[in-house]
Amino acid sequence: MPPKSLKCSPLVVLGTLVLIVVSTYWARPVLIPVALAMLLAFLLSPVDSALQRLGLGRIVSVVLLAVLTFSLIGVIGWAITVQMKDLANNLPSYQANIKKRVDDLQVGKGTKLDKVRTTFGQLLGEEDANASPSEKALQPVRVAVQGGRFSSGAWQLILPLLASLLQILLVAVLVIFMLLERDELRNRAIRLLGYGRLSLTSQALDEAGQRVSRYLFVQFVVNACLGVTIGLGLFLLGVPYALLWGFLIIILRFVPYIGIWIAAILPFVVSLATSANWWQPLSVIALFAVFEPVVAMVIEPMLFSQSAGTSKLAMLIAIAFWTWLWGPVGLLLATPLTACLAVVAKYVPQLEFIAVLLGDEPMMQASVAYYKRLLALDQDEAEAIVEEQLRTHPVEHVFDEVLVPALHYAKRDSRLGIVTDDEQEFVYTSTRQIVERIGLPSIAPISTVATTTTDKISIIAWPAHDEGDAIALLMLQQLLDPTRYEMEISAAGKRLSEIVQEVERKTPALFCVGYIPPGGFSACRHLSKLLRARLPELTIVVGHWGLHEKAHNDREALLAAGTTHVAATLIETRDQIVQALHPHVKLQPEPA
Repeated sequence: MPPKSLKCSPLVVLGTLVLIVVSTYWARPVLIPVALAMLLAFLLSPVDSALQRLGLGRIVSVVLLAVLTFSLIGVIGWAITVQMKDLANNLPSYQANIKKRVDDLQVGKGTKLDKVRTTFGQLLGEEDANASPSEKALQPVRVAVQGGRFSSGAWQLILPLLASLLQILLVAVLVIFMLLERDELRNRAIRLLGYGRLSLTSQALDEAGQRVSRYLFVQFVVNACLGVTIGLGLFLLGVPYALLWGFLIIILRFVPYIGIWIAAILPFVVSLATSANWWQPLSVIALFAVFEPVVAMVIEPMLFSQSAGTSKLAMLIAIAFWTWLWGPVGLLLATPLTACLAVVAKYVPQLEFIAVLLGDEPMMQASVAYYKRLLALDQDEAEAIVEEQLRTHPVEHVFDEVLVPALHYAKRDSRLGIVTDDEQEFVYTSTRQIVERIGLPSIAPISTVATTTTDKISIIAWPAHDEGDAIALLMLQQLLDPTRYEMEISAAGKRLSEIVQEVERKTPALFCVGYIPPGGFSACRHLSKLLRARLPELTIVVGHWGLHEKAHNDREALLAAGTTHVAATLIETRDQIVQALHPHVKLQPEPA
């Protein structure tokens, strides 16, 4: 019996989202410290993992990292506070210099620049000084009432300070416990969402955590390098408070596209207020205009293996939304919060529209169009999409980029209860028929192989989970030269002991396991352990297809279990098989 569908009414989904937004707004005092702690935990997670790989225990590494991090934050905060206090004390002395810089702009009466000059004059008190006696008489007189040591005014200053200190303490404690109990928090989230969707929940949490952690860590390193560079440049130019401006660059550059220019305005204004001419302010703008494009257009594309996973327009809209919701803190947290939301929406059917709106993947992909046509029971149109792709792409790329992703969608949606068993079976049957009709003549990915015998090299392949994996292995079989290799695909659903006995009896030159998530990882890992224990010399190649990032994350576990090679695509699997069987033969380059 197929699982019950998870689809909900659009009005229910919309009402739920509105309720969440309202609750998020009113719960700001609680949620903002939690979000800040999550941001720091994501940022420190790669460093914590590196310390543990060096041999430090989890408690030791977390405590050491927390002490160093918050000590550094405290020292920087103290230095920034001193500079901000000094800046505030010196602001009155800057009035005459700002007025002189504005007076340098020789403009006509009544023009827009003249209005700017008038505004500056009002801000500096010039208009009050030039006012007539009658106008001065009409101006209100400010009366300051001073109370005792514990007056209401003093408490108005002390209470917000205490509240801020408590929030900082709360953030520090939350960061420590989030780092200590990362696995426990992950398990609790899985328990909350239900074991019935264990695989997909794990994928969503892993992808969100790893994507955001990697993005924030690399972004922090880039921001720190740029902040130090520009801060040093401002110091050499003689701009006051260079440390303050460098720190603001590190923080504000987490706001995409606009944060760096917000950070540029402040040193420009201070330079305008302190310099004797226009040369220094213009040099400040030039400093930002030179280094920021180099970092954004050259360095970041080389360092970022992937972005936060959201489109540029969606990110700008998200910045506006989170700033409206949580103010300046929302501006800082917009990128990681939006990235997490985009990842989670990919795995929750009711939030699919959010993934479409926020995601940076092109719409619509050929694999999605193909899969949608099969769900509509339109096999002819689905096959037409494949044929259209074959006109412009090599068949192996069509396998990897259209058919394998469609099999993954079918598995995922069946696990979620979005499609029935009959619909999944139709996707499988139609895809198998299309693959068989393509009938790819053997592609020899190697230049020449000197053979001394006409016997074919024996390969046994096993689908780790279901018929979808068997269809993917059929595609792999078509990518191998049938004159050199004989791949036998076992039936899906065999017990591990049966597979081990079959391999021992037939003694193939290579054993290949293929699977498309969700499902298959555990069976693949256990089978690798069994085969490695019984046949130490056997070459085991695992094709982990459909989700490249998950294949990368699972690679170490599979290799530790005894797998010889792990491949994320059919093309890579084919090449690894050829290289394993012919280690001294050079592969032909892929067609452009």
